[in-house]
Parts: sequence; structure tokens; C-alpha cells
Amino acid sequence: MPTSSAERTGGGGSALATRGLVAGYGDVVVVHGVDLDVAEGRLVTVVGPNGAGKSTLLKAILGLSRVMDGHVVLDGDDVTGQPLELLARRGIGYVPQVDDVFETLRVSENLEMGGYLLDKSERAARVDEVLEIFPALKPKMRRYLGTMSGGERKMTAVARALMLAPRVLVLDEPTAGLSPALTRVVLEEQARALASHGKAVLLVEQKAHAALEISDWAYVLVRGAVAKSAPAREVLADPDMAEIFLGAAVRDGGVK
Repeated sequence: MPTSSAERTGGGGSALATRGLVAGYGDVVVVHGVDLDVAEGRLVTVVGPNGAGKSTLLKAILGLSRVMDGHVVLDGDDVTGQPLELLARRGIGYVPQVDDVFETLRVSENLEMGGYLLDKSERAARVDEVLEIFPALKPKMRRYLGTMSGGERKMTAVARALMLAPRVLVLDEPTAGLSPALTRVVLEEQARALASHGKAVLLVEQKAHAALEISDWAYVLVRGAVAKSAPAREVLADPDMAEIFLGAAVRDGGVK
């Protein structure tokens, strides 16, 4: 049996996987038969040109777009098409590209909102655990999100997603709208830190070079299909990457 990318990167079995996933909107197919694996302690990135189907793939995994064929598997269980709230209860944390924090609330209140399924004592314990991962938030707990930088807001969004102790974190373009300096902070100090704490992290990111530099494994999506699946450093060194991201046709149906 072929090994999964999770096994090839030393992460063992997959915490999150897709098998032959076909997805889209209405009768329009956008994602074509995608196999993907994310293991605990590994950061896996999906990159590709604009319109490649990255967002649709993410939404299909999270039950937000129509799955026409194939499966989404969480810890060995088929969770295809299950609503996001149920997936959150089962161990998937999601940080969307926009509307990821409550800007009129304080940091502490945002974290409490993230732990809405927990009782008061459990929420307090989880806050302490989350602050161990992101100690920079400790002195900012009483700050309103509307007064904070983009990087600080994103850190709060990720911390809020951690309140239910998910095994899998799905990050949708967390650096959108951020400067190069803040992009490095979010990717290196937040996304990479999550994997280092044992989380299975699936990152969809338009800033491909920056994302690949801190990732373990990468999938290159072109026209809704996986054109390359390989260690991130190998994808980063591939001379055909520039051609793909300029929107040129992929020769012979894939990346050489």
C-alpha cells in the first residue's frame, strides 16, 4: 500500500486526510480527486495560483462547500460533509481569513468565546494552557482587539481556536493583508509553533515562498488537482514553481 505524506514526513498516521475529494458549488466541480494527509506535529501547506481551488478544498474539508465524491477523514472516521460546529467538537480548530476575532471585545473575552463549550473552570484552565503557547498575549489580555496590530489580532484568533484543545488546526490565509514582517511573525511564531506543540496544522496560503520555508510538506494545487505533493523544501527548490504561479500551463499534466 502506498505511504501517505504524513508517513513519509515521519508523522505516522494522518490526523486529517482527504481521499479522492471532489468538491464545488452546485453542479460546478472545482476540486478534482484530491488526496491529502496531515499528521500530528506536522505543518502541511497547500499553495497554488489564484483560482486553483485552495479555498474550495478548505471549505469542502470543513463542510462549507459541496462534496460530490470522496471522503474527509478525521482520526480514521469519515466526517465528510459534517457541519463545522460538529467538526469543532470532534477536534478541528478553524481560523478563517476574515471575521476571525471580535474586535469590540478584549483578548480575554475573545478567548472565553472560543471556549464556549466548556464550563467556567475548564475555560480558565484552557486559557492558561493557551497562554503557555502564546505568552506574548499575557500582558494584552485586557486590550480590545480593535486597538491591536494585525499580527496580534491573528495571534488572538489562533489562540481562540485553541480553546477547545483541537488536534487539528486549519488556517486559511492567515497572512492576508499583513506586511512582510508580520507575515514572518504569523508563520514562524504562530503556525510553526502550533506544529511544534504537536498539533496537525493545515495551512492554505497565497504567500507561497514564505509558507514553504516553514512547512514540512506541501501540496501544489493547479486547476483543482494536485500537481505536486512533496517535502516543502523540494517544492521550494522546484524551478517550475515560478511558471505555475505565473499561471502558465503545467506541462504533461503535472509538475516535472
